[in-house]
Amino acid sequence: MTETVSLKVRVQKVGTALSNMVMPNIPILIAWGLITAFFIPAGFTPNATIATVVTPVLTFLIPTAIAFVGGKNVYDIRGGVVGAIATFGAIIATASVHYGGLQMDSLHHVKNAVTTAQLYIGTDGTRMIQPGHMEVVSTNIPMILGAMILGPLTAWIVKKFDAWVQPHIKTGFEMLVNNFSGGIIAGLMLILSLKVFGPAIEGLMNILTAGVNFLVTEHLIPLANLFIEPAKILFLNNAINHGVLTPIGLEQVATHGKSILFLLEANPGPGLGILLAFMFFGKGSAKATAPGAALIHFVGGIHEIYFPYVMMKPALFLAVMAGGVAGTTTNSLLNSGLIAPAAPGSIISITAMAAGKGAGGLGNLLSVYAGVIVAAGVSFIVASFILKRDKSMTDDSFDVAKEEVAADKAISKGQTPTTNDVSVDFTNIKHIIFACDAGMGSSAMGASILRNKAKKAGLSQDVTNVAIANLKAGPDTIVVTQDELAPRAATMAPCAIRYSVVNFLNSPRYDEIIGSLAGNNEENNKKKVLHEEASTDDIDLNQIDEVVFAHDDAHIGSSTMGKETLQAIFQTHDVKIPVSDVEFTGLGAFNASNIVVVTSEEFTTIAKSKAPNAQHLSVESLITTPEYLNMVNRMNK
Repeated sequence: MTETVSLKVRVQKVGTALSNMVMPNIPILIAWGLITAFFIPAGFTPNATIATVVTPVLTFLIPTAIAFVGGKNVYDIRGGVVGAIATFGAIIATASVHYGGLQMDSLHHVKNAVTTAQLYIGTDGTRMIQPGHMEVVSTNIPMILGAMILGPLTAWIVKKFDAWVQPHIKTGFEMLVNNFSGGIIAGLMLILSLKVFGPAIEGLMNILTAGVNFLVTEHLIPLANLFIEPAKILFLNNAINHGVLTPIGLEQVATHGKSILFLLEANPGPGLGILLAFMFFGKGSAKATAPGAALIHFVGGIHEIYFPYVMMKPALFLAVMAGGVAGTTTNSLLNSGLIAPAAPGSIISITAMAAGKGAGGLGNLLSVYAGVIVAAGVSFIVASFILKRDKSMTDDSFDVAKEEVAADKAISKGQTPTTNDVSVDFTNIKHIIFACDAGMGSSAMGASILRNKAKKAGLSQDVTNVAIANLKAGPDTIVVTQDELAPRAATMAPCAIRYSVVNFLNSPRYDEIIGSLAGNNEENNKKKVLHEEASTDDIDLNQIDEVVFAHDDAHIGSSTMGKETLQAIFQTHDVKIPVSDVEFTGLGAFNASNIVVVTSEEFTTIAKSKAPNAQHLSVESLITTPEYLNMVNRMNK
């Protein structure tokens, strides 16, 4: 079982790495899609000047940006820069060019074209190509896949080189070595990409594209949903959409103006059908939360919201698979597609990417809607049949029980520490982090819900959300993930207190977290009050001849400031008791009952061992503390 979990975690990591390169660049894809929809000759508002940016953005900007982010994820800004440089070689390797008045399919044909190019004799007698007659026009394929490979690879090479060389660099030469090493390695990788990687990736993309085109032509593409729908619910949705379908889909857009691949994962129909079925035939909290989840899923585009509904009844995998196949079959028969990825998978994003004249205008939009409706309808019918025959989900206790079972199962595997055990310490918790695959949709909702609960409970801990790939948390942090991501959370934040939930939208774990933190705060407050009362009740300044601040040699400053603070209070209240300070080594001279020794809490034990007969006042802060005023007020009673 451990090996299966480990394999799943590794697959999720690879998928997340792919999607994390593309998702930060989604605004570029949306901008490009909208410009294409409006300004190309077949767009809503054709504009020849603005349309000139369409091809360069797809050809150069998008792959370079993806390569930069991929490199940055491996080795910060330095990795991003060298990754972008290396990828540019692969981009140019597949470029179409005008060379000497001729047009070639790629730079590989340039060498043969030189003999027929327009030449002229230079002033020194050298034969030269006519100036202005070589121009890179576009690439045969968008080098998205190349960017996803070369960006991280080049960054990794530079990272390893730096780890080997930097410890040996002489002081003052760091910038020189870093700049030249980065430039040389990136330059070599650019040449290698131009000569080797670019052509190889182009060949791979041609094979993949030919395979996809065959499936589309033979109307077999719907079979892909038999894999895509279950994989989505295992949190591979972003990896599939952005890591696999987007590169091939963009190549199809460059050729055909739209691609059905952008609808395979993004179609909200299968998930909508599941949630509608729960609205009518579900029970307990699942039924109650389904309407809100449907709105978030369909309009907000956060597909993760319906995953728990499927996982609580595994037979529902059949419903989403049937809905996905039916929706894609409809889109395939109607030749519908999008001009760019719909991210998030909202009906709003899908409408924006389907309505352009270049994609087919209103006819294409209606075809896409038909695919969504059919997918939702089929998924709803199958899910309704399953839910109506199901007798296990009788009330909310099913959801609570499933949460408890899932948590116990995770605990047994060492994935989650037991938060009911007294050994779990909530005293120093400062942060609560929700982690999901992308760190945007479902985790943001969960964080918002718990943030509101924490605010109402008067808690001070901050509540945030992140992508699980960027999760960093220590023992002062509570990490909340969905069950499927619990193993990854365990590897990313082994020292944190971790909770796994079935549903970010509605989980009894939230109240457990709030209760633990609120109870801990209340207990601390009680202890603090009791400590303050106990610390000062036994000290009668009428019987005290001197107050001494004790310290070690590293805390002379805070002790002196504490002494001055108490002297000022005594002066204000006309208390004629001397105040001094002393190191622990000299505290033995003050070992008498008419002496009060003041120390911070961490040093009280040492002070008592040095002067056991003295009276001791342990304070949280030597500088600002209410205990000083408490002593004075009791003296004047």
